[in-house]
Amino acid sequence: MLTSRELQYFLVYIIRSDSECGECGKELWKGSFVTLEKEKGALCLACADLDHLVYLPRGDAALTRRATKHSRLHAKVLQWSRTRKQYERQGILVESEALEKAEEECLADEEVRQRRRERETERRAELDAEYVKAFGEHVFRVFPKCPPEIAEKIAEHACWKYSGRVGRSAAAKQFDNEAIMLAVQAHVRHHFTNYDELLARSYDRHEARALVRGKVEQQLEAWQ
Repeated sequence: MLTSRELQYFLVYIIRSDSECGECGKELWKGSFVTLEKEKGALCLACADLDHLVYLPRGDAALTRRATKHSRLHAKVLQWSRTRKQYERQGILVESEALEKAEEECLADEEVRQRRRERETERRAELDAEYVKAFGEHVFRVFPKCPPEIAEKIAEHACWKYSGRVGRSAAAKQFDNEAIMLAVQAHVRHHFTNYDELLARSYDRHEARALVRGKVEQQLEAWQ
C-alpha cells in the first residue's frame, strides 16, 4: 500500500542559457527542460526519469485539466519572466496515454482534433524511420521474445530526435548492447511497474528504482 505518501507534481524549468546536466554532464541548450536538485543542480529530463512525459503547452484549460487528472505523474513547466521578475507557467508534462485519453474526451472540439493531427505530423517528422527500424531490430536481437509493437514503441521513444534520450547517443547509434538494454529497461520501468506512482508519492528515484528492480528483471528475462 502506498497511502502514506501524497501524490505530488514535479517542477520543470525551461532554461534561458546554455548549461549542462549535473549528473550525466550532457550539454543543455537554451530552451531545454530541466529539473533542479539541491546537490547536483540542473538535471536533464532523462536523468530525472521524466523524459517519458510529453509536453502540453498552456492554452487549453479543459485539455490540461483532463490530462492532469489521467496522468499518474505530471510536472508543471515554468520559465523565468525577465519582464515580470517571476516564474510563469508554460504548460505541463504528462504521460502520453493520459494526453491521448484527454484528447479523446475533447473530440467534440474540432480545434483539439486539428491539434492532434498536427502533433502526429510533427511526431512522424521527428522520427528517423530507417534508424528507428534498425534500433527496433536490435531490440529483437537482444530480446527475441519482446512483442513487435512494444519493440517499435521502445525504438521510437529512445530514438526521438533532439531528445537526448539513450537512442540518440553515440553508443546507441552503434547498436551497443548496453544502450539497447538501457532503453528496454526504461520502458519496462515506466510501463510494467508502479515506478511512476512511486515517484508521484515523493519516493526518491533511486529508491523507487530499487523497489521495482525485481519486476524489471523478471520482465526482461521473459523477453530473452
